[in-house]
Amino acid sequence: MAQIDYFFTVVSPWVYLAGDRLEQIAARHGAQVRYVALDGPALFPRTGGQVLAERHESRKAYRLQELKRWSRKLGRTLDLQPAYFPVNPAPASYAVIAAQAAGGGDLAGLVQAFPRAVWAEGRNIAEDAVVKAILAENGFDPAVADRGMFMAADVYVKNLDEAVARGVFGLPFYIVGEDRFWGQDRLEMLEDHLAGR
Repeated sequence: MAQIDYFFTVVSPWVYLAGDRLEQIAARHGAQVRYVALDGPALFPRTGGQVLAERHESRKAYRLQELKRWSRKLGRTLDLQPAYFPVNPAPASYAVIAAQAAGGGDLAGLVQAFPRAVWAEGRNIAEDAVVKAILAENGFDPAVADRGMFMAADVYVKNLDEAVARGVFGLPFYIVGEDRFWGQDRLEMLEDHLAGR
């Protein structure tokens, strides 16, 4: 069984736009998804990139055009100026990591729910009440975030180190063996790879 290591940040609009396409691809090809939540803003300077606030205005403008185009193409509602962005990704990321360790809910749904909350629902995923509500909405005990916080904080740091070591430089990022795919717009190529095309 192939394993897809899925590196993501809960605050990325591109992760939101990916939706559940990765899970559909994995199901079609009998692959397993390993979710690796990490601190996206911390990844960029470690791999030669820049955080959004420091990018040239032309890059920021193009990003907005691309987000508009992709949201229209995929038929997904996306607020280009969400009420709670930028937002601290750590609380929601810790919740994903703790939920993954605890089990018992819909992990894929949880991973998709946090970026959707930012980019389509106007929710503040740095607020404890919102994090717990989203955990519950996806079948997890809301208290898992509190119980697993210290473990999750440690894993969160290790996930960033793993990402850098394995050549991840943007998000979302997918790795199958030695093959790497950057961006939700490479999901078709990931499927081709799994299909041996």
